[in-house]
Amino acid sequence: MHRSLIQHLYLHIPFCHRVCPYCSFYKHTPGNTDMAAFVDAILNELTLHQRQLDLRPKTIYFGGGTPTALSRSHLTTLIHGLRQRLDLSDLQELCLEANPKTVSPAKATLLRDLGVTRVSLGVQAWDQPTLTLLGRDHAPDEATETFHILRDAGIPALNLDLMFSIPHQTLDIWTAGLHHSLSLKPDHLSCYNLTYEEDTDFLQRHQTGELDQNQDRDADHFGTTIDLLEAAGYEHYETSNFALPGRRSLHNQAYWQGADYLGLGPSASSTHQRTRWKNISDTTRYNELLSQNRVPIVESEDLTDNQWLMERIALELRTAEGLSLSRIAPSIAHWLPTLQTENLIHLTPTHLHLTREGKPLVDQIAETLIPEEPK
Repeated sequence: MHRSLIQHLYLHIPFCHRVCPYCSFYKHTPGNTDMAAFVDAILNELTLHQRQLDLRPKTIYFGGGTPTALSRSHLTTLIHGLRQRLDLSDLQELCLEANPKTVSPAKATLLRDLGVTRVSLGVQAWDQPTLTLLGRDHAPDEATETFHILRDAGIPALNLDLMFSIPHQTLDIWTAGLHHSLSLKPDHLSCYNLTYEEDTDFLQRHQTGELDQNQDRDADHFGTTIDLLEAAGYEHYETSNFALPGRRSLHNQAYWQGADYLGLGPSASSTHQRTRWKNISDTTRYNELLSQNRVPIVESEDLTDNQWLMERIALELRTAEGLSLSRIAPSIAHWLPTLQTENLIHLTPTHLHLTREGKPLVDQIAETLIPEEPK
């Protein structure tokens, strides 16, 4: 039987020593979780999927949660288990998210020895008041020290993960943080505009008026980010992502380009041949199902042509490569002259690109270019 090829693998590690109030991803403190059983469950899930799928990853990404919350022995078992089960002859990138509190020199060296090629360090902010508001458990100096630990260990590529337009975070504070980030010479920076997500403490506090949202602040912080990072030689290759030449995130680019991927772990999603499925968002139950050799999928849907097109428009529009004009329905094309007149887009013979003025409005422009669902 022919098995379908998937070249991108995501592993969700849901453990956090402290749950951040703005984060909507499935996560929890380790509690009494049997970590060895969790690692076994991840590897067993992979084995079950290999019965139907030909997995030859070009990229592997450990997200969370906090992947570095796993001990050195469990990380070793997990990554060695992947290498034993998978053909990794095409592997180009193995990325792992990290919290500054959970990376020692010994763990950084282990990550290098295990073949990790990229670490994304979740700093979020460089000033203590903003870190306190975000519920982060590290101090600014600790994040700087962790960055140097990872660099000294020889991790090939380092990313800094930052957030802007946080309540009480002035433009001066954000700008100072960007300058500090640049002084470290990271290979890549991810800079995200704070959004209030469902089922988070931050959304509740926003709804009561405790935490504000300010579009002018959003625009000022975003514009300053583009100006400073591009002047420092970073390519603005996706709305929230900047990289030195040759240092783009291959895994994330695969998402934006619509590549199929397999997700392992509780709450992880997968997409294959326009079918999307999601695992159970319950680590205890996830472990139980895999101990019984049962696939932990709880949701599955086949994407309609319109759903697929909506995603392609929304994601391609965010990238430096731009949106293929083949995605734009004839019924929508009449909007293009207006967007050009307002200097929000630039057209080439094959693609639509956002201008400097259009980039902050990427979501609104995407909505304009998405056709209505056929009735």
